[in-house]
Amino acid sequence: MAAVDSIRSMQRQSGKPDPSDYNKNMLMEGIFAAVPTPFYPDERVYLRKLEANVAHYSRTLLSGLLLLGSTGEAVMLDDAESREVLRVAAAAAAAEKVLIAGVARESVKGTVALAEAAAGFGYDAVLVRTPTYYANQMSTAAVLHYFRSVADRSPLPVILYNIPQFVPYNIPVEVTAELAQHSNIIAIKDSTGSVEQIRALVEGVKNTPRRTVTVTPIFEAVTGRMLAAQAGSEETLVSIGGVESHPSDKDVARVGHPDSSIKAGHPALKTRTKEVGFAVLSGSTATLLESLEAGAAGAILGFAACAPQACQEVYLAWKDRDRVLALEKQQRIAAPSKRVLGELGINGVKYACDFNGYYGGRGRAPLVGLTWAEKAEIEGLLAGIRN
Repeated sequence: MAAVDSIRSMQRQSGKPDPSDYNKNMLMEGIFAAVPTPFYPDERVYLRKLEANVAHYSRTLLSGLLLLGSTGEAVMLDDAESREVLRVAAAAAAAEKVLIAGVARESVKGTVALAEAAAGFGYDAVLVRTPTYYANQMSTAAVLHYFRSVADRSPLPVILYNIPQFVPYNIPVEVTAELAQHSNIIAIKDSTGSVEQIRALVEGVKNTPRRTVTVTPIFEAVTGRMLAAQAGSEETLVSIGGVESHPSDKDVARVGHPDSSIKAGHPALKTRTKEVGFAVLSGSTATLLESLEAGAAGAILGFAACAPQACQEVYLAWKDRDRVLALEKQQRIAAPSKRVLGELGINGVKYACDFNGYYGGRGRAPLVGLTWAEKAEIEGLLAGIRN
């Protein structure tokens, strides 16, 4: 991190592009896996298994990963554990994967502090849910104040998280539309499972300000970590919006990069721009295709933790305008996702991860483990959804 910080400091002084600036207009499209947090049997965070899982996800076609969401048992971790999870996952993730950090705390101050930590680890955006403890005081005015205050102070763009089954507040469409006017609030993850709400959200935010995002030549997201890596290469040409820069040999030597990380002839990062609006992301696997057809830009899915390829196949078929294939792929995962994640919960998806080649383990107490019959049921449901 010290080397990256030194590069950024030099770029600010020289007027060259700063990679950390571009995540403020991060592209949020495609399928994102909500990554579980693995634990040892004694409930310590199993960081090596987290590292292995993230590296495994990085070899899929997923657009990115969410750490410390509901599937990640974020509410079960203390602040020190949360920072360690974010740090280890970021170090293990491929640079081209968009990284989202769940940072919600009961106060604006606590949420912003974790957002700042996520920015330091190289994350691209933060996911923020409504506070829960003083639920009877979460009026519309209080919710607006909370999200705006976080967005004002967060170094990373904010994704609203609407999950009324866990948080006693269903963010109204009109409140989302108002928050979408904020320059640092770029998307919402709606986990109501209602296609009607997704459609209403898409309609409600259609007139929000458009953003110019940096993308690759095939219109995939360009992450801050990709730009930071390019800024450290002595042979890199970075072109963003027609602006090109070559870090000099002297600059590279000054930041102390080891030779092994800077290779002559490193491929230049070629980019272009794309105009996008406020992104509506679904949190429901069972209604993924219907949500995409209603205008969602993608989805952040707990079921993608155990079956990333199966979820991605729905999205790819939809992108290819092959509705017959997309519907076939959707029907394959609808019932398993409802049972594994919707009914059996955290321990359901964790056992599904174990079965499908990822480390799941068990959830933290007081979550109750599965019976042998439930485990056998999951194996049957996933028999045709192997990764």
